[in-house]
Amino acid sequence: MLEVINAINGVVWGNVLIFLFLTAGLIFTILMKFVQVRRIKDMVALLFEKNDDNAGISSFQALAMSLGSRVGTGNIVGVALAISLGGPGAVFWMWVTGFLGSATSFIEITLTQVYKSKINGEYRGGVPYYIHKGLNMKWLAIAAAIILTVAIGILWPTTQANTIALTVQSTFNISPLVTGILLAMLIAVIIFGGVKRIATVSEFLVPFMAFGYMSICIIILAFNISEIPAMFSLIISSAFNLNATFSGLLGLAIAKGVQRGVFSNAAGLGSETFESGAANVSHPAKQGLVQAFSVYLDTLLICTATAFMILITGMYNVTGADGTAIVSSLPNAGPELYTQFAISTVIGSFGKYFMTASLFLFCFTTLITYFYKMDTNLVYLKSTLSIKGNSLDYIAKFSFLFMVVFGSVNSATLIWGLADLGVGLMGWVNMIAIVLLAKTAIKVLKDYEQQKKNGEDPIFRPGLLNIKNADYWEELEQKRTIEQQESENIEREKVPVV
Repeated sequence: MLEVINAINGVVWGNVLIFLFLTAGLIFTILMKFVQVRRIKDMVALLFEKNDDNAGISSFQALAMSLGSRVGTGNIVGVALAISLGGPGAVFWMWVTGFLGSATSFIEITLTQVYKSKINGEYRGGVPYYIHKGLNMKWLAIAAAIILTVAIGILWPTTQANTIALTVQSTFNISPLVTGILLAMLIAVIIFGGVKRIATVSEFLVPFMAFGYMSICIIILAFNISEIPAMFSLIISSAFNLNATFSGLLGLAIAKGVQRGVFSNAAGLGSETFESGAANVSHPAKQGLVQAFSVYLDTLLICTATAFMILITGMYNVTGADGTAIVSSLPNAGPELYTQFAISTVIGSFGKYFMTASLFLFCFTTLITYFYKMDTNLVYLKSTLSIKGNSLDYIAKFSFLFMVVFGSVNSATLIWGLADLGVGLMGWVNMIAIVLLAKTAIKVLKDYEQQKKNGEDPIFRPGLLNIKNADYWEELEQKRTIEQQESENIEREKVPVV
């Protein structure tokens, strides 16, 4: 069965989908006049906008949750795998994907905010919400919610838990079952506390783990500072088939660089939309810009750190399409060990402990944000299908925790293949949806920029832009109108009658 799933995944995740990601990102970039460059200052400033509404979370908390999901084993093992199959040139194409993916992320996150809902006192948004409201395709939205619930909430946790358990066993000789149970207990404390607790934990852990990882990268670069120019030359020359050693790998460099970039930052897959739906902002474009910046942080910062550590120390192998060894610096090591060996060249045996801690934090934050994604899809299904009571919520929580333990003690190869298939199909659905709805997101961006040009703090009024089914914003606009009228009436009553 595994061979069948892998064969189907080869079609779903084939070159056509990769081409769609690149082409859509390029078109979005041109239509929005390189918004990911023009609005970098706004991206950074908006990170620190305060949240004054208990129903939502801050932009920074949403960013931390999203990065907690994005930054995982793909940033370490995934980058190493891209280099081992596509050569150093894959890193350049990973950068290109991150740059274009930033524009794609702006589109899908802005749509998430436009079509979000307030349900049971909390903001919710994401793929099913904008498919339902934006495209008026309820059946497809329900199907998308079910696929994402199963893939992200049931299947994906096994792989992250498995990574933690095997790493801890290798480093500390602790049984995977013990690790799985302790991990499930720790996660339970967080997920039973709701979105606020998930956001708070992510807000603390994500900057901490990113800072630690980048610090090690800087140390390694400092110890090899004379090699930095040669490293950049190697990346660029290999990316354009100008390096004799890696000649013939151009196609693989592009394919693997784009694939790992997409898998890492998830721009266009729709899996990173849910956290942003919980953010409280005055205008959808604000959160769109914040999450566009998160793609930079993921791909151009964390993934690049991994690539630099591996390449500058020479701790990698490269295999040609025919299986021939092109570079064989670590004959008996797979891509999962490249980063550990690279770090060990500077800090010795401490490298394996650092990598164990890094992988634990990366995978742990990914796990807790997976639960939030699943929960948001369940909230959509319950509200759309009028499912009452909390039974489904408790079943989801305990199923999630069970899969964490199950994944810790079992090989997740087949499950990972099924999860990739589900989200790959979702990637097709989401990309088609955001292409069809891109006009709305671009209209919202123009509105934001016009208000900024007028010296205003942008406020979203869907009625003025002729955007339909933006229920939350329409109600907010009506509330503001009523409050303004009441304020004007009070002021008139204060005027003495002559």
